[in-house]
Amino acid sequence: MEREFEGKKLLILGGNPETTPLVDIANNMGIKTIVTSGRSTDAAKKVAWKAYDVDGMDVDGLIALAKEEQVDGVLVGVADILVPSYCKVCEALDLPCYATQRIVDVFAFKDEFKATCEKYGVHGIPEFKLDAEMKREDLDKIKYPVMIKPVDNGGGVGMTVAYNEEELRAGVKKALDASHKKRFIVERYMNCDDVGIYYSFKDGECSASCIYDRYTTDEQPGLSRVNLGSVYPSKHIDDYFKNTHNNALRMFKEIGIQNGMLLMSGFYENGEFYMYDPGFRFQGEAPHLLMKAIHGFDQREMMIRFSLTGSQGSFNIKDIDDIRFRGKSAATFWLLLKEGTIKRIKGLYNITNDRRIIANVQRLYEGDKVEQSWIGTEKQVLTRLYMVCENKQELKDCINEYERKISVISNDGRELTLSGLNTDLI
Repeated sequence: MEREFEGKKLLILGGNPETTPLVDIANNMGIKTIVTSGRSTDAAKKVAWKAYDVDGMDVDGLIALAKEEQVDGVLVGVADILVPSYCKVCEALDLPCYATQRIVDVFAFKDEFKATCEKYGVHGIPEFKLDAEMKREDLDKIKYPVMIKPVDNGGGVGMTVAYNEEELRAGVKKALDASHKKRFIVERYMNCDDVGIYYSFKDGECSASCIYDRYTTDEQPGLSRVNLGSVYPSKHIDDYFKNTHNNALRMFKEIGIQNGMLLMSGFYENGEFYMYDPGFRFQGEAPHLLMKAIHGFDQREMMIRFSLTGSQGSFNIKDIDDIRFRGKSAATFWLLLKEGTIKRIKGLYNITNDRRIIANVQRLYEGDKVEQSWIGTEKQVLTRLYMVCENKQELKDCINEYERKISVISNDGRELTLSGLNTDLI
């Protein structure tokens, strides 16, 4: 790996496990990484050159830290709620930033995202009018089941499925507690195909990098449906380009996106797409790992370079991208755990010789405890296995093999893994 940025200092906002690979990449480029978050125990801090406990929402504190360390660049990790802070810190220090306040206003808050999408013919999930006053006339118009979610949090945090008014009221409280802006939305509960659409931007050029199908667990009723796995490319790829892609491009252009990466999560029903969650930052799903294995470029390196120079490099993103993955089949296979303390993990190690597994991004280990409050969020993810295969059948065989061999035993002898991805649905 090139080390042209040897000795440069990069401040990375957020320290969750999903941010750790980004820190590793910067370290390997010879960069002095500085990770800051509100928790001293965060995983990404363990691999950083320096670590601080300045909370990512403390903009003044972040600016002071950046000045003290004389950083050469700032980058946000895998955390939606930190993108607004990232934008403000870069602006204050006159450092390269792939976001603008206009972009932040659209993508950092689910209600703003939905309103903007509708202006351009990109549909959001049908919504019910309701605010914290819980007016009777509004409650009477709600048709159950519904999903309640905070406007400014992700990964399932603060989200609840409600089947009646009592559950709705509890869900509103949970969403408000998880919202920094103290705003929530109530949407129709969608029971249909789930998709992710991932775009890459470079110097104003937009490339649709991948579209994938998400398969979620139904073992945790009443909670957000956490992903069990994602399969690339999506079986709905042609419908997306026919019905939604061009409208999305108009939206991106008019709100001024020049650089960065964007995931739009959505549902597919009867030929129509309904977008529900944007992420203008690196993703926990990490499609960039599959893109690197198949296309040969590392989006993390590109964005680290941008943070230090204002440029991702001298190439055309459309020349090296391929939304159909060059004919290959790929997947991320998520392993979810129930509440409990992990005593033993079997079948997850010694997989480096399997050519089908291109990455293993583990976030929980033996001795870690899965809290009850984590259930229904991405915090209950043990690991994500990244698979690239020559065809769909080989991919199914790979998923089934690891579904059989991986086991997680609790201190009290229970199996902690949830049922995995049913390959008959792929």
